[in-house]
Amino acid sequence: MRIQNLFLIGPMGAGKTTVGRQLAEFFHKDFVDSDHEIQRRTGVDIPTIFEFEGESGFRHRESAVIDELTAREGVVLATGGGVIMREQNRKLLSARGVVVYLHCSVRQQYERTHRDKNRPLLSTPDPKGRLNELMAVRDPLYRETADIVVSTEGRNTQSVVQDIRKLIEKMKH
Repeated sequence: MRIQNLFLIGPMGAGKTTVGRQLAEFFHKDFVDSDHEIQRRTGVDIPTIFEFEGESGFRHRESAVIDELTAREGVVLATGGGVIMREQNRKLLSARGVVVYLHCSVRQQYERTHRDKNRPLLSTPDPKGRLNELMAVRDPLYRETADIVVSTEGRNTQSVVQDIRKLIEKMKH
């Protein structure tokens, strides 16, 4: 089995972008972050898209970008936390590459994201409660879609990357 593409899924704050960059470097692949790509194409940040188009407008844009980016060869793609909410996205990710679920606790997500103003889903009086709700709905979908599940809980990027590399090596044989 030749690993063409690696797709990172998981909640906000799990480390998809940071881990993805290092994996891309190690495997000599291009790194792409779907949220950054959406922002680049629209010229506005994600909260602005949510403000004007709502979450469904954002998800529509996200699906189009996912379809295009997963069709490339030799990419490591960090996806947005809600990418797995659409069945079409889950099918594309599964069919076009190895899907890695970076899992972490709601506590860690909150610690890493609560100051970030670029998280429209956390613009609520109870961001921790919102993270718990999102995890309850999304965790089963992440697990169903993933080929590999790796915890990032309280771990440095290097050890997470090393685990993923070892698991991918095992898949090849």
